[in-house]
Amino acid sequence: MSYAQQLTMTLPELVLAVGAIVLMLVAAWGKQAATRGVSIAAVVILAGASVALVGNGSSGGTAFGGMYRADAFAGFAKILIFLASAVAIIVAPRFFARTTGDDLKPEYPILILLSACGMGMMVSASDLLLLYVGLELQSLAAYVLASFMRRDTRSAEAGLKYFVLGALASGILLYGISLVYGFSGTTLFDDIAVAYAAGTNTGLLFGLVFVFAGIAFKLAAVPFHMWTPDVYEGAPTPVTAFFASAPKVAAMAMALRVAIEAMGPAVDQWRQIVVFAALASIVLGAVGAIGQGNIKRLLAYSSINNVGFALIGLAAGTQAGVAGVLFYLAIYIVMTLGSFLIVLQMRGEDGQPVESVASLAGLSRTRPALALALAIFMFALAGIPPLFGFWAKYAVFDAAVQAGLFPLAVIGIAASVIGAYYYLRVVKTMYFDDPAPAFSREPALIEGGLIAAAAVVISPVGMFLIPALTGWTMTAARALF
Repeated sequence: MSYAQQLTMTLPELVLAVGAIVLMLVAAWGKQAATRGVSIAAVVILAGASVALVGNGSSGGTAFGGMYRADAFAGFAKILIFLASAVAIIVAPRFFARTTGDDLKPEYPILILLSACGMGMMVSASDLLLLYVGLELQSLAAYVLASFMRRDTRSAEAGLKYFVLGALASGILLYGISLVYGFSGTTLFDDIAVAYAAGTNTGLLFGLVFVFAGIAFKLAAVPFHMWTPDVYEGAPTPVTAFFASAPKVAAMAMALRVAIEAMGPAVDQWRQIVVFAALASIVLGAVGAIGQGNIKRLLAYSSINNVGFALIGLAAGTQAGVAGVLFYLAIYIVMTLGSFLIVLQMRGEDGQPVESVASLAGLSRTRPALALALAIFMFALAGIPPLFGFWAKYAVFDAAVQAGLFPLAVIGIAASVIGAYYYLRVVKTMYFDDPAPAFSREPALIEGGLIAAAAVVISPVGMFLIPALTGWTMTAARALF
């Protein structure tokens, strides 16, 4: 295969990288005046990267000596990543203008592009070193995004916490990679699988544990979840929406590829880790959210809870399990972005953000359409039928049962009842409590349109998408097997 053909497989990442570099030069010369143009161009670049997935970008096979894989699995994950990244850019200008009294800086969309480029490398990596490079590119941009509001102490604190704990997690992952390399003699996934198939020795087992520990941090899975509530609360809300969506998809896709392709023969060893992380995340995410008075912290624990459900599909270790995880991620992205878009609408009459759950009291009377949309997202996150969120949970539970993990599915279903409490508490506050001061009614056509679209997809109307989404996720999952 020629070098040019291999480059066409990496075209989505090339579009993002070159686009980010060009926009960086534009931002340096144009300064603040270039922000609007840079933001629009960044969304166009993300759309271009999505178009670049057609052809070799999602079906080209393996490139660069087996390090990079362009397949249907990576293509599915990248579509979700690019969609979430575009939404994070689109909703940012209004937030920063109203919150900081200053316009958005042009570096924001550029950092999103660089982070998306790193995530694209993560989901296509079939070599541990390329995986690590992509992970660090994504993380370095994310550290800056978390502390983007430099005058806000909460944002600075979020960035510092994310950086310190992220560096620790990267060190753990790199140590695991070094152990796997030391005892297998390779960093390529296919060759690592051969080493595990030959018999798991102590060194390879320790390497497996450390690799999954590092990935668990990026997923915010228990017991590596400690950074999530503080970072979600302190970071600017558009950044929090981004953290809760795109990096989650990238980290889960990375975990799926490592587990199935590199460590598939050691499924009995890593399944124990995944089962523990899944159940612990479901329970702690549900229990931790009950006492939260801040809506962003509540959604942070909801994110931990949902990661636990997705991990149930990974624990199955089957093609149906991988398809179930991808199905779950597609629906989770829409539910989460919709929820955070509503948080962006929570502003007092002075235009400043209001983040308390109590401020939602009586929202059904002051902003009925907004209350209805949030109720749909809360019921869907709780997995209540006939909303689309129910089918997401059904997909992973069904895969677990098919794989013989019936006790895991039963415990997961029982634990989901705990999570339903705090989602229903939000709905109860909106519909049955005495009205709190009304939110500002400043027009937000783009955000309102995105909320309406997300609510329609998550409503029972979304069930018409099940056949197409099921077929797409099965095709993507088949690429790993």
